[in-house]
Amino acid sequence: MTPFTRVEGRAYPLPLSNIDTDLIIPAEHLKTTRRSGLGQHAFEALRAMPDSVFSDPAFRDAPIIVALDNFGCGSSREHAAWALVDLGVRAVIAPSFSDIFASNAFKNGIAAVELEPEAVEALLRSARQHSISVDLEQLTVTSAGGDRFAFGMDPFRRHCLLAGLDEIALTLTHDAAIRAYEERMGI
Repeated sequence: MTPFTRVEGRAYPLPLSNIDTDLIIPAEHLKTTRRSGLGQHAFEALRAMPDSVFSDPAFRDAPIIVALDNFGCGSSREHAAWALVDLGVRAVIAPSFSDIFASNAFKNGIAAVELEPEAVEALLRSARQHSISVDLEQLTVTSAGGDRFAFGMDPFRRHCLLAGLDEIALTLTHDAAIRAYEERMGI
């Protein structure tokens, strides 16, 4: 997993609550176990709408999404996180997240940043014209328009994101202890 210290760029402004995993990646694209290629299907229903932010060249390859509360609700599908990663998203900013989505996002290197609703509203307005930055070392979200908001994050998740540790890489940090145990046990 790529270490996450800071991501900066345009942000897709999605002023919607309850963006569920079916909206993020429709069910017909869940037949694969490959992570690549799903980004082209992310938010298909929104892409089909006139004047979609996903069709606007100003937001092409945006690494951040700003949305309203309860992002990632619905069924438990890791494909939603895979689709966002394949789309190039490294951070999602919202007032709240589904627990399962937040866990899947973390396991795939996406920072789920919770901010107060007023801060998210300000970022939704700012995202239309300005770039946004998520700094995991400083635990701040800033915009080129002058917004600055602090956020909190579980220390373990923050450590893993900063170091680029997925579950396998985290296990491998204990390689010496695992080998010593295996030697003692004759494995």
